[in-house]
Amino acid sequence: MSRSLLKSTSVVSALTLASRVLGLVREIMLARAFGAGPLLDAFFVALMLPNLGRRIFAEGAFSQAFVPVFTETRKNQPHEAVRDLTAVVLGTLGVALSVVTLIGCLAAPLMVWAFAPGFRADPQQAELGAAMLRWTFPYLMFISLTSMAGSILNSYGRFAVPAAAPVILNLCIIGSAWVSPDSVMVLSYAVFLAGVLQLLSQLPSLARLKLLPAPRWNPRDPRVKHIARLMLPVVLGASAAQFSLLLNTSLATLIADGAVSWLNFGSRLMEFPTGMFAIAVGTVILPSLSSRHADRSAEQFSATLDWGLRTMMLLGLPSAAGLVVLGGPLTATLFGHGAFGEHDVLMTTWVVWAYGFGFLGFALVKVLVPGFYARQETRIPVRYATIGLVAGMALSLASFFVTRRLHWPGAHVGLAVSTSLTAWVNSTLLYRRLRRDGIYTPRPGWGRLWAQLVLATALMSIVAWFGARADWMALDLYGRVLRLGVVIVGCGLAYFGALALLGLRPRHLLMGRGGGAV
Repeated sequence: MSRSLLKSTSVVSALTLASRVLGLVREIMLARAFGAGPLLDAFFVALMLPNLGRRIFAEGAFSQAFVPVFTETRKNQPHEAVRDLTAVVLGTLGVALSVVTLIGCLAAPLMVWAFAPGFRADPQQAELGAAMLRWTFPYLMFISLTSMAGSILNSYGRFAVPAAAPVILNLCIIGSAWVSPDSVMVLSYAVFLAGVLQLLSQLPSLARLKLLPAPRWNPRDPRVKHIARLMLPVVLGASAAQFSLLLNTSLATLIADGAVSWLNFGSRLMEFPTGMFAIAVGTVILPSLSSRHADRSAEQFSATLDWGLRTMMLLGLPSAAGLVVLGGPLTATLFGHGAFGEHDVLMTTWVVWAYGFGFLGFALVKVLVPGFYARQETRIPVRYATIGLVAGMALSLASFFVTRRLHWPGAHVGLAVSTSLTAWVNSTLLYRRLRRDGIYTPRPGWGRLWAQLVLATALMSIVAWFGARADWMALDLYGRVLRLGVVIVGCGLAYFGALALLGLRPRHLLMGRGGGAV
């Protein structure tokens, strides 16, 4: 089982890495062409609003509720029942999303006015944001249906096609920025096109599984009602999480032109390693955990969680340290060109440091939450997410008013710190509950593993610190890329070399037949 999970995680990680690399290329092109200013702020707001819905309905609630039900049906009922479930869920979800999309397009000016209050002082920026939102909002419908298709494929152990879908969005935006670098409006057209192409890319794989039936609208179907009941608390929790993001973005529009962009670029650097392994591990273990729960194999359930946490910590600890120590060089090298000036680099670097503080919290949540959703337990994660969000939003508001009163130029950093605090509170509560209820019991060897990881990360951080000591903005692009590449390679060699000297081997991350690392 572990080798299969490791292989699947590697596939998802590789494809996600490709998407993240293209995402960085996309952000680099946008930063160079438009800088951190009102035009790019308007696009990020227009993209953020449908993304909020995507995280709530698609990735946040629907997939977490749908996968356990679909997996149980696939394991215990004939293929015709699986096909019928697909048809009724697809039809019901499609109609609901169509209505939401229509309302969103019609209410675009109102949403920009409500959720980007800083745009009110510039009618042209508000008008631009609304015009782009009319094109980006349908992305919610397309990507939600894509997420459903991907959940089905993941349940059959086919991770490659769903993991490759995000590449399409990045390619479309990169292509539009390349063809028309002077028009920010073209970016919104690219988002619409990407949504269509992402959905179409899933259909051939579903057809090969004979799971492409005609959609059927039936909201009263017991299976749909069951999924809806599982979704409801997740929707509430995800809504709270996205409300926190919405609050931070709204406050950022009031801080300064470019603040939304600084937060976005800093978040992009944090999301790069998160997508490489934390999301990949969470995606892979959810179907496996659902199967272990359906088989009533508590020991294997716990062992799968333990494997996910070990794998995540192996890569997460050095990533968090790297974001903090190399935040400035990374920002200068990737974004500090063209219209993105030295001030923008400094403001974004502060954001990267703030997100680096919370990186392990973000990664832990991605691995711990499937431990609840696989058991069709959705209320507990929602409760803990809400507690974390209340703490984070309180810090956002407090930091906003204090920094504004003190006229501190880094007022936006408090918003990033609040997001990191939210992640730590949430992950801590999730972990404690899994331990308390006996759902997860750590396997032997964690003390030794922690010592190995901490020592190796400390050595890596020293290498990174010495490598980062330079005036990066004074270097040309070639000099920055070359120096950063050498530093990153040196960090990797120091980290994994130290782990090898300390006795950590790949087999220690595999699970034995009785469960647990060997």
